[in-house]
Amino acid sequence: MRFLSHLAITLAFLLMALASRGQLAQRNVLQPYAESLSSELISKDEWKPFPRTPSEWKQALPDTTLQKLVAAGEVALHFEFRAIPATLTLEFVRTGNRVHYEKASFDKRNALWDLMLAESVEGKGRFTEQVMNGVWSVCEETYWGLPAHLGMQKAGAGLPDTEDPTVDLFTAETAAVMAWTDYFDGAALEKISRLIRPRIYYEVNRRMFVPMLTAKYGYLGNGRSDVKLNNWAPWVMSNYCTAALLLEKDAARRTQAIQLAMHYTDLYINGLGEDGGCDEGPGYWSAAGGCVFDVLNLLADASGGKINIYRQPIIQKMGAYIYKTHISGKYYINVADAAPQLVPDALMLFRFGQAVEDPLMMGFGSWIYHQYPVGAGSYEQFHRARRLYDLGVPATCAAYPPAEPAVKNTWLPDVQLMASRTDNGFFVASHAGNNGESHNHNDVGDLIVYADGQPVLIDIGSGTYTQRTFSSHRYDLWFNVSAYHNLPLINGIQQGDGRNYTASDVQYQSNPSYTSLTMDLAKAYPPAAGINSWLRTVRADKKTGITITDRFSANEPLKSLTQTLMTVCKVALIKPGTISFETATHKKVYLDYDAGNWEVTTETIEWNIPEDQGVRQHWDDRTIYRVLLTAKKLSAKGNSRYSIR
Repeated sequence: MRFLSHLAITLAFLLMALASRGQLAQRNVLQPYAESLSSELISKDEWKPFPRTPSEWKQALPDTTLQKLVAAGEVALHFEFRAIPATLTLEFVRTGNRVHYEKASFDKRNALWDLMLAESVEGKGRFTEQVMNGVWSVCEETYWGLPAHLGMQKAGAGLPDTEDPTVDLFTAETAAVMAWTDYFDGAALEKISRLIRPRIYYEVNRRMFVPMLTAKYGYLGNGRSDVKLNNWAPWVMSNYCTAALLLEKDAARRTQAIQLAMHYTDLYINGLGEDGGCDEGPGYWSAAGGCVFDVLNLLADASGGKINIYRQPIIQKMGAYIYKTHISGKYYINVADAAPQLVPDALMLFRFGQAVEDPLMMGFGSWIYHQYPVGAGSYEQFHRARRLYDLGVPATCAAYPPAEPAVKNTWLPDVQLMASRTDNGFFVASHAGNNGESHNHNDVGDLIVYADGQPVLIDIGSGTYTQRTFSSHRYDLWFNVSAYHNLPLINGIQQGDGRNYTASDVQYQSNPSYTSLTMDLAKAYPPAAGINSWLRTVRADKKTGITITDRFSANEPLKSLTQTLMTVCKVALIKPGTISFETATHKKVYLDYDAGNWEVTTETIEWNIPEDQGVRQHWDDRTIYRVLLTAKKLSAKGNSRYSIR
């Protein structure tokens, strides 16, 4: 995952925060605990969430786990903690590339993490010097966040201003890494120098604690409480909680920090619909709903179980979202910027399921754990508190009966997402919504179809994040616009971007025979498209297959009309009226259309821009095809039907 760029970032954050003003449910589920927090929290000196000595570790975890932790530290012994040069920092504004800086920064923190845990587990001192090098190197960095987020500073993009520390996702991540280093290896570091631990506190205090208590950030609503927040809020709060609980020496200040974290976590939860859905898609759920769970888990642990809201329906629904959007194997419904293939943290899912007493979620966690034991490796290793709590549950998770949920029907009315499985192996998902959602694509009315767990009609997803991704040029990227989703191009006009471009008259139906979603797409297109209504119905018949029906009326006869179909299948025109899609497992899926009304052509997507690298990775370097059905007959009213069998 990669996140917001510097261009117009203040405006972007503000828009995200204010986009759903007035639509919040003032649940404030954590606030009943806020007033008495000082008496509920275990003190800094008494809170010991994890072992810190070899003997304690040996009692807590099996030898095989401890050996892996030490082995990772041994690899990191050879890591060189290099300074990050100004030229690398400037690369983002000069070329738009953000990956090179990210890797240099994240690799340092990953190495420090591995070294720190290895020293705590082994306790022989052979990792301590390298831990010290890592701490010192990170402390010497001018900015703990990313150049892509420097738009938060008054000076703007380019090089960071040391006099204007701001808290982005990775400042918060780094603060948590430093706090855990102090917790696990602080005593060993003090034997080298008494200045190291004070330096850790000094840097975390000036870079995170002080700014969080004094600054107003767009991603936190700019001080407002009637705004909808995106995943940045719980992600930052999970790390803010970690750092404050472990490092803050002043009890009153520690309590104040946790109260603030509870407030912003509440604000994020308030912005969820009653369905608990994540409009950023399941690819962002781990950094959204998953991070809410991280906060709740920390609060429960640091209060001896006194702070517990797991029985709140909104928390249970927020957790269930991840398995309700699962298709098959690694495939998930990938609305917005979400990736089509994921391997969620199986152990976190299992723990979440335990906490909310959801056997489906526990079984899903166990299924992922058995199915993908290696997980998804990446230099992007975040959510460290989550990783530590995961260490205690592999045996319990492995023993729990694994089960792929395969939910038959899903309807999330607040994010307007439906999904359905047929009895003959089809999976279809479609959504209404609007084009101003977080990490938005202009894709109101889009749909995806899978057969026996393999993609047939796809949502491309996002590409590699660059300078353009969250700038005014976002919709210059082909995979973000409606012409490259399974949607019509009307009079040469695509859908518009912004919350005003929306579906209307949304209706969901489900019974034992079929499931359907009907919506009017007319408002998703600018007035220049010239349409009065565009009723799309996506229907899954349980015994047969999928049908998509479009009924439209326009001000005057259309000048042009093209329906796009995106796929990674091999495509063949079997005969006029039938298109064949061959899946990766060589299953043939057929789409029937009115040959008298449509002419079919096929394009192969060419990789021409830096952002395409991410698309290629998401789809395992498979060729992506764009099938175009161009209308032969044009009128002011029409009715089209496509059947997938």
